[in-house]
Amino acid sequence: MVKLIKKLFKSVFLLIIIAALVIIAGGWGKYKQAVRQLPLSVAVNNIKNTESFTEFSDISLTFVNAMVAVEDRRFYKHKGIDLIGICRAMMNNIEQRSFVEGGSCITQQLAKNIYFMNDNSLSRKIAEIFVATDIEKTLSKKEILELYFNVIYYGSGYYNIADASMGYFGKKPIDLTDYEATLLAGIPNAPSVYSLNNNPDLAQKRQKTVINAMVEMKYLTREEADALISLQE
Repeated sequence: MVKLIKKLFKSVFLLIIIAALVIIAGGWGKYKQAVRQLPLSVAVNNIKNTESFTEFSDISLTFVNAMVAVEDRRFYKHKGIDLIGICRAMMNNIEQRSFVEGGSCITQQLAKNIYFMNDNSLSRKIAEIFVATDIEKTLSKKEILELYFNVIYYGSGYYNIADASMGYFGKKPIDLTDYEATLLAGIPNAPSVYSLNNNPDLAQKRQKTVINAMVEMKYLTREEADALISLQE
């Protein structure tokens, strides 16, 4: 009986390894095809040449810090894949007994937005990692954030920071108040849910999560955070 169980375990383990190798191979192929059809340098130039493109220096620093704190707190430490972040997301999902965190870092999200928006396969996640690694090798952290803010969706039909800032607040990104910046930073996590035009109450609830994350990252003091949260009332 013990021998049978061991044999069964080995068979299952082998099948898992084979399946993993097939997914990785599929991801590698998908990655190579994507960058062959659209080289990263061309993709970057295409984004920078859009009419609404906003340079990093023209974006509120509070917004930058808020996004890093709530979306990828290890952004400045990892090289395109955050294994610690993935493990933390898995543990949180287990605790919540639901899929509440995906574990993708900002660089991976940028890779997805550039190349794989309409692909939800497992092999896409692998391809995404390969592209993210290329991005980290090619661009600075500041450039990655700059591109990221210019391609992610902010709800209500706004697909970049300039349109979202003007659409929601009637201001350029550099002119956002700390309150507005932290409110806007919460939206990309679930744009249809947190859109200020659709669910302002949920957006403010998400804003508290953003602000508390900034306190944990020491971007804000507890007193500064409480002052921002008090503006919701």
